[in-house]
Amino acid sequence: MALPPCPMAFGLKPQAKKALEAEQFEDAMAALATLRAPIDRFFEEVMVNDEDAAKRAFRLGLLARFRDAVTQVADFSKIEG
Repeated sequence: MALPPCPMAFGLKPQAKKALEAEQFEDAMAALATLRAPIDRFFEEVMVNDEDAAKRAFRLGLLARFRDAVTQVADFSKIEG
């Protein structure tokens, strides 16, 4: 199964990076929010923990890039609940 297309391979989008540099955090989160549909599709169509170690490592790497992009904008570990 081919991976679904994902903008910037789940990395920090140029719009988010520009907003972050200008300390416009709401705009940065809005830019990252545009990744929702491709990420939802990724989880619907792709088995992340594939038996093939190379595929699994690549897919986990994509998710790590997304996590890293989001944590540049907001620290979600501070949210309770």
